[in-house]
Amino acid sequence: MDRKLKVGFFSFTCCEGCMINVIEVFNEKFFEWKDKISIEYFRALKKVKPIRKMDVAFVEGAVSTKSEIRKLEKIRANATKVIAIGSGAINGWPSDLRNSFKGVQKKEAEILRQRLGQIEKVLPIKKVIKIDDEVAGCPINSDIFVLKMSELIEGRR
Repeated sequence: MDRKLKVGFFSFTCCEGCMINVIEVFNEKFFEWKDKISIEYFRALKKVKPIRKMDVAFVEGAVSTKSEIRKLEKIRANATKVIAIGSGAINGWPSDLRNSFKGVQKKEAEILRQRLGQIEKVLPIKKVIKIDDEVAGCPINSDIFVLKMSELIEGRR
């Protein structure tokens, strides 16, 4: 490979369990991947920089605010591929549980939703932007992440 694969890792409304799995994978694969990838953005590992052009953006978590929607749109505009990782990004779960609240539970959640400036419904990222692939799980299956990352590094995806 002539150049490193530029990757970014982004978290939205979630517990960040998928990113913990990704960090564990990096602990195991560091020497194999260190000359093949360039981590452009990963809040848990390095100082946050402005979002810029990258080959692949891995996104975990559901979307619950207008600012998250704007950030997600910026990620999509700057990434050749966007891969949803984890249940939150893929289908909104478990954060979207509040979408189905009823009665007193819904009223109590509505007070918090308004106080926190959240949008009416929690959304999976594919309801906001086009995604190119996904890695399922809550948290993600590390073996599948390794397989997909290896294919991206080798140029097969």
